Amino acid sequence: MTKNQKIAAGCGAVGCLGLIVVAIGLGIFFYWRSQQGSSITERSRNLNINVDSNSNSNSNANENQNSGSDNSSSNGSSVSDDDKHKLFQAASMSQDAELLQKVVKKLGLFKANGTPADDYPQFIKDHITWGASHTLFITSLDTPEKARAYVEANLPD
Repeated sequence: MTKNQKIAAGCGAVGCLGLIVVAIGLGIFFYWRSQQGSSITERSRNLNINVDSNSNSNSNANENQNSGSDNSSSNGSSVSDDDKHKLFQAASMSQDAELLQKVVKKLGLFKANGTPADDYPQFIKDHITWGASHTLFITSLDTPEKARAYVEANLPD
């Protein structure tokens, strides 16, 4: 192995190590951001569990349950992955726990009872990678008002 090859291998290793450090840093940042409003989120989540909008679905048996599950899955699946990440990021940056909860339910990331859907952990892992390559979008939402406006303009009904 020549001297130049050794230098190139060393630079490649340092570059990979740098990417790993950046990925870990982003993970810590997103975890920290999600924990900032956790007490508000938990309080809202508990409120929504106690005042469950689907609590009367039993009175109409299968009809309401089926239409409710079809709505949540069709709304979540009709939105592209990129748009899901954008809406999730904007809702997180809005500092509005109710808005974030509305978005995650609308996108199918949380169930109606407030518990995470099965694909939520994978979505969060993908979101960290997505965030690293979409810094321009993230920095464009530099105030909670801009983030809230983005969600209100782009969240499907």
